[in-house]
Amino acid sequence: MKKNVFVFSRLAPEHLQRLSQNFNVTLLDPGRDIDAQYAAALPEAHGLIGVGRRFGRQQLEQARRLEVLASVSVGYDNYDLAYLDERGILLTNTPDVLTETTADLGFALLLGAARRVAELDAWVKAGNWQGPIGPALFGTDVHGKTLGIVGLGKIGAAVARRGRFGFGMEVIYHGNGRKPELEEELGARHLGLDELLAEADFVCVVVPLSERTRHLIGRRELALMKPSAILVNIARGPVIDEAALIEALQQKRIRAAGLDVYEKEPLASSPLFELDNALTLPHIGSATDETRRAMAERAIDNLERALLGERPRDLVNPQVWARRQPA
Repeated sequence: MKKNVFVFSRLAPEHLQRLSQNFNVTLLDPGRDIDAQYAAALPEAHGLIGVGRRFGRQQLEQARRLEVLASVSVGYDNYDLAYLDERGILLTNTPDVLTETTADLGFALLLGAARRVAELDAWVKAGNWQGPIGPALFGTDVHGKTLGIVGLGKIGAAVARRGRFGFGMEVIYHGNGRKPELEEELGARHLGLDELLAEADFVCVVVPLSERTRHLIGRRELALMKPSAILVNIARGPVIDEAALIEALQQKRIRAAGLDVYEKEPLASSPLFELDNALTLPHIGSATDETRRAMAERAIDNLERALLGERPRDLVNPQVWARRQPA
């Protein structure tokens, strides 16, 4: 008898067809009552797959058959891990497949903020280009500058490689521990956070969100940065104190910021929108056709393995799988 799978975000038709070969698939219809669809699907679901919704005790209390939640994402701060562990529900994610594309976007934000790309594009389209460009519209160089990476994991290292080998930048980094191999490859130096913030021309934040990293960059940390420095966030919005960042940008205490993530998403209105020195994108770090397809396929692989009795490749809570195995 086929198990039941509830798909709670968009998948390509071929992915839905693949799932349907082994499972009874119910797809969330955004044009109908969302809460009613969850109420009907969750009690029967053995597997959930998708991204963009919070799941914990309140949302999953009626999902008594649930075996696995396959997230089409790397981050998993939307899920109550303690509750999933308590219930014995497997959680999987999709690491690795979005490393390079997220690093591409991080460097695009860095370049865009430095050379004022979005601001000057709007300025030209408004018909303001009437003569030679003066210093008031100048940007700042990227090549040869100092790039500070806060969190030299896979994505942070990919950003650092772009800076070091593409733009001749000096790389400094801060993290939980030293990375000798990356230090050798990149000529990188490990610094304390305060030292990095004071020295870097560009600060790129690439740490996971946790209670320890929430508001890691706040008013005190922003005050340590150079007035000419640019801050890029491709991690999670709450890693930076957004109110403090807005104040620093308004008062020109740092030069600019390039942001793909925010404390509250989606961001319908914000003082950031009034600032020429804030480059704002709608959380699109992995938003390319190729990467989203690869993420969906990785999530489907994880879901299929879990529901067919095999160990998923990308387990966030491997202790749950271990408890399922015979002694």
